[in-house]
Amino acid sequence: MTFMRAVRHGCAVGIGVLGCLGGSAWAQPGHPALEMLAHLASGQWLVHARDGGMADTRMCLADGRPLIQLRHTGLQCRQFVVQDEPNAVTVSYTCGTAGSGMTRMRMENDSLVQIETQGIAHGLPFSFTAEARRVGVCRR
Repeated sequence: MTFMRAVRHGCAVGIGVLGCLGGSAWAQPGHPALEMLAHLASGQWLVHARDGGMADTRMCLADGRPLIQLRHTGLQCRQFVVQDEPNAVTVSYTCGTAGSGMTRMRMENDSLVQIETQGIAHGLPFSFTAEARRVGVCRR
């Protein structure tokens, strides 16, 4: 069972969101620590979905925070930290009527991240895995 399915299954069998996330997992909404994301190299990143969950996307990143909300880009969403480790983070977020999601990222190095994400966007479910790779400097 994948990590995302295990979390979803644990919540679905009656633990509930608060029990699933645990008290120590909650951070200040909108400003969780997520130190791993600050260690990613800034610049132009290419996000490539392995299973066709989205078109390849280029992003100019100062840090990795925008990778949390790939299906809710640019929205001000409330984020809750589920896991914050040196090489992996998991964040659950809600964007009001625009939907919600949960994203797990694993850092291979400061220029390569593996992403699993799932949730609801515009009333429809989504679930995909992707790889984000730094490909150069940002061009403005």
